Amino acid sequence: MKLVRIGVGIIVVFLLGVVMKMARSVLVPFFLAVLLSFALTPALDFLSRHKVPRVVAITVILILTFAAFYFIGLLVYSSGKSLVAELPSYGDVVKSFLNEVDRIFHSEKLNVDITAWLKGLNLEKLGPFILSSLGPFLSFVTGLLLVIVFMIFILAGRGRMEKKIIRAFSPDEAARISGLVLRVDKQIQRYLAFKSLVGLIIGTLVTVVLALFGLPFAVLFGVLAFLLNYIPNLGAVIATALPVIMALFFFGRLAPALWVLLVLMIVHLVMGDVVEPRLQGMGLGLSPLLVLFSLFFWAWLWGIPGMIVAVPILAIAKIIFSNLTSLQFLEALME
Repeated sequence: MKLVRIGVGIIVVFLLGVVMKMARSVLVPFFLAVLLSFALTPALDFLSRHKVPRVVAITVILILTFAAFYFIGLLVYSSGKSLVAELPSYGDVVKSFLNEVDRIFHSEKLNVDITAWLKGLNLEKLGPFILSSLGPFLSFVTGLLLVIVFMIFILAGRGRMEKKIIRAFSPDEAARISGLVLRVDKQIQRYLAFKSLVGLIIGTLVTVVLALFGLPFAVLFGVLAFLLNYIPNLGAVIATALPVIMALFFFGRLAPALWVLLVLMIVHLVMGDVVEPRLQGMGLGLSPLLVLFSLFFWAWLWGIPGMIVAVPILAIAKIIFSNLTSLQFLEALME
């Protein structure tokens, strides 16, 4: 009987994964809307405390959210097209740089040309790949509108859960459940709000640093640093590597790229290891192996949006487990 239950559980999990993958076009905007709603609820509460009507407050928040993400999408698409147009011009610079690297590091004893395979790369072939990865801008706007529609209902419905709990349970049980829900809700809000704030600061600093170095697409790399901040460790590596590669292409020399690398590493280390833990008050202590598995799983399931929501979903699950006595063993396993 136990084996039957295990087998049924495996089948259910498999079918659930298939359904989530097939329903990606709806579930990705829904999950993003839920996360954004948690992150933006403090702003909604702030406006409500200052006597702003709830309908007006929700409308203002949604308009600003749409404008911000529309700007980000427009920036990514326009910068992507500009990058594709400029890629061929970097060909000679890259070859010159690789020849210099090969001259310095080439070893006759090993008889290995460490840059031979790089010289065979055709930057012009990267253009169609980048454009296909971006996809049509219309699909992005459609997805963004779907996120906003979900957020309308989620934000409008916030605050009604307590009334439903009071009607559904006895006074003592309702008080206990309401306190638990409120505590979990506040912890999730705090995590997402401060994570977003730190990401915004990192993105701004990256933009300023790259602009001071005179690199193109500084704002684009700043936006990417903000988004990749939701992916711990790996996100910082990618957010640092991409501008450094662009610096190699742009300057054609190793020294400026190393300076870019050094400054960006300092930014990410200070913000990630000093500022963020102080703001959060305490780290979530997620297992690096669990984080890596979660990134791979959600990337397989929903692609790049899945990688962005993977760790916040994991963090929210840990917060919920920590507040439920019967599930605290799962919290311990996640550390």
